[in-house]
Amino acid sequence: MRQQGFQQEETGKLHRHFRALLLQPSIVGPAMVIAIILQSRALFFILAAILVWNVAFPRWNPFERFYDWAIGRKKGRARLEPAPAPRRFAQGMAAAFMLAVGLALSFGGRTTAYVFEVFLVVAFTALLGGKFCLGAYVYHLLRGRTDFAAATCPWSKT
Repeated sequence: MRQQGFQQEETGKLHRHFRALLLQPSIVGPAMVIAIILQSRALFFILAAILVWNVAFPRWNPFERFYDWAIGRKKGRARLEPAPAPRRFAQGMAAAFMLAVGLALSFGGRTTAYVFEVFLVVAFTALLGGKFCLGAYVYHLLRGRTDFAAATCPWSKT
């Protein structure tokens, strides 16, 4: 959570917040797998557009608004706040990779598409399976916060 730019929370709240934020990659990830299997440039373009929307208009992220309306409200939880910069950067990075796949498929660049698809699968697997956000990690590296970035890795001892 710190890696994605969220403030420190008590353990119970932190776990609920993290699970709420996983709604988006839990939907986008399988949709991405379907796009990879079908090699569907249209689906890659749609996913990229949705992620760009989330970066440009974080208050209107459809996944977070759906969570607030359908799940959070019923369980009496606070509304999800707009994504901080590291999370938006990660969404933008995923959007750029999905756009690259869509364009590569549009112009016959199968090998290029495969390379970007591998990066996407690795990033989504790390996020959903290892609680490690590659995009947020890259954000912190680019901001010169290498010690912080390293400390947020799941295998870090700090």
